[in-house]
Amino acid sequence: MKSSAAARDNTLRTILYILQKEFTQVFRDKAILPIIFIMPVFQLLILSYAATFELKNTRFVTLDHDNSVQSKKLVAKFSGSSFFSYIGHAASYEEAEQAIKSNLADQILIIEPDFEKNLNLEKTAKVQIVTNAINGSAAGLMNAYANNIVADFNKEIIVEQMPQKFLGIPIQVKPTYWYNPELNYITFMVPGILVLLVTIIGMFLSGMNLVKEKEVGTIEQINVTPIKKYQFIAGKLIPFWVIANIDLGIGLLVAYFVFHIPVEGSIFLLFFVASVYLVVILSFGLFISTLTNTMQQSMFISWFFLVIFILMSGLFTPIESMPDWAQVIVSFNPVAYFIKINRMIMLKGSGFFDFQKEFWILVAYAVAMFVFSTVRYRKTS
Repeated sequence: MKSSAAARDNTLRTILYILQKEFTQVFRDKAILPIIFIMPVFQLLILSYAATFELKNTRFVTLDHDNSVQSKKLVAKFSGSSFFSYIGHAASYEEAEQAIKSNLADQILIIEPDFEKNLNLEKTAKVQIVTNAINGSAAGLMNAYANNIVADFNKEIIVEQMPQKFLGIPIQVKPTYWYNPELNYITFMVPGILVLLVTIIGMFLSGMNLVKEKEVGTIEQINVTPIKKYQFIAGKLIPFWVIANIDLGIGLLVAYFVFHIPVEGSIFLLFFVASVYLVVILSFGLFISTLTNTMQQSMFISWFFLVIFILMSGLFTPIESMPDWAQVIVSFNPVAYFIKINRMIMLKGSGFFDFQKEFWILVAYAVAMFVFSTVRYRKTS
């Protein structure tokens, strides 16, 4: 009993010595402190506003061959929408097409001759919408917005011409949006971007830490000591685990005070899951550092995996829209799991049982990566 207690105390004492060394090295480097604590805040502020797929101010030109009251009403409905920005009237189709080719406009609204006459006499008329479809997803949204405006204009014409059919009270639909009632894209992006920033900081710091010891030459001095491998790896991981959690806390404060996004669920549960997730990322970075001998090699390999993790995390494109083979790859992506959990806790107020499957996958990932990084580190004396 006494020997086991003494061994446990000796292990804790050894890890504490390593922690003291690591924190001293971090806070001694004045250049890295702004990178750790200040740059993530600026990145969160910039990316949250810039990384958006919302369409605003879609530029359109008109080619009105009718110039009637009804055609001007249709143009007014487009220009009055918050999604469209009226550029002006084109004299010919070639002029309107040139506006799209020169990137001055995104859509062309073409109104046929005798538009108003056909509406009044034949009860039908045609309009044409030409859309710049270089960006397929954006073009689909622009076309949907334009079709909705034309459909609404069409309904107004029917009510004006046949009011006897609309004497009763029509059905009114009032949608209610849960978790993001204002449909603000920033509300959707901030939790995901926060995860990415914590991931980048954690992986780069842990990935370069052990390599720095190799470049400086202090790794040989550590290897001849009686420090066990798991003690050394734990001592290397814990300081950056603490720093990454602090970064997460700063990011949550920015989300609350700047973007007005509170944590709807338990903040303690969020930090608990984040702590497990950070073990995954930091162990992954340490594992990379055991494979490389220079900081340049470590940065390139870390960035290779980060690009895959980020682009296939579900932050920018829905995972459900990816092909089947890509969804299989996503199942091995820890970033995708934590982004999903973070959004559920912050925006929906979800509890543990709502995402327990994803959590246990992260736990298995954390254990596996810590074991891999410990086994891969070769301590020679």
